[in-house]
Amino acid sequence: MLPKSKKVLFTALASVSMLFSSSIVAQDKGLISIIVNDMSNPYWQTEGTIAERTAEELGYDANVSSHVGDTNTESNQVDTAITNGAKAIILDPANADGSIGAVRRAIEAGIPVFIINAEINQQGLAKAQLVSNNAQGAALGAQEWAMQLDGEGSYIELKGPPSDNNAATRSNGYETVLSQYPDLSLAASDIANWDRTEGRNKMQSMLRSHPDIRGVISGNDEMALGAIVALKQEGRLDDVIVGGFDGSPDAVDAVRSGELAYTVLQPVAVFAEDAVKIADHYINTGETGLDSEKQLYDCILITPDNVDNYTSPFVLEE
Repeated sequence: MLPKSKKVLFTALASVSMLFSSSIVAQDKGLISIIVNDMSNPYWQTEGTIAERTAEELGYDANVSSHVGDTNTESNQVDTAITNGAKAIILDPANADGSIGAVRRAIEAGIPVFIINAEINQQGLAKAQLVSNNAQGAALGAQEWAMQLDGEGSYIELKGPPSDNNAATRSNGYETVLSQYPDLSLAASDIANWDRTEGRNKMQSMLRSHPDIRGVISGNDEMALGAIVALKQEGRLDDVIVGGFDGSPDAVDAVRSGELAYTVLQPVAVFAEDAVKIADHYINTGETGLDSEKQLYDCILITPDNVDNYTSPFVLEE
């Protein structure tokens, strides 16, 4: 049994870990295919690495592949998993709608699919969808960001791709909170596709048109870190408050240094592990053991006050 640790402050699915913790026996139980977005991004790298490690500890062979947001690549990876006779697929989908066909194909081939991180827009296909509580996390971040701005000033928002439901959920969560502050005004927003380079470039462009902004709120850490680069280049970082979302190691370092006001930690280290344990339980019993397909994991705010409790990628100790 994996030792119980203090690494998680999240309460949403503590029962899941307890339910699916079991003695790990070294045996060949077949293949679990793990398909994530982009292993060059620390968030998805952690997701893939933890899922792979958990599968191997449970006695499976495991392989990890990245679709980098491309549904054609994802489709080929799912076909490969089918051809290889995978016992289960752990999938971080490329597109909320565009990934449905690949998931359906796997299900029709008798391979259960367990969705992590980003949802698909159809219930009843995947055996489970394990995702961060993005609305709750966005509200946490927006409230902290507004407080640091003293509730006033113009700002810029950097958004993720429309193909990812998480992007809209976070943006809507920000708006819900920030609309309660009449002296905060959105000067501009743009899609930077979760990417640091795009975040920098979009920030440079919007900053030229809106030089008097007081804040930047970002849908993820990579875009926020790109915005920080652009603000540094313009000598503006000291008077602009930047907020992120994910809890990546680079973002946590930026919180420590004072460049990033906060980041919202997604419990990817938890749900990536849980997804494989749930898959193992399903393979062995034909049941997930869950009360519903969709499972939400609460996020945690990381600020200078608790940043020293961050001990490894996407892990915050009590």
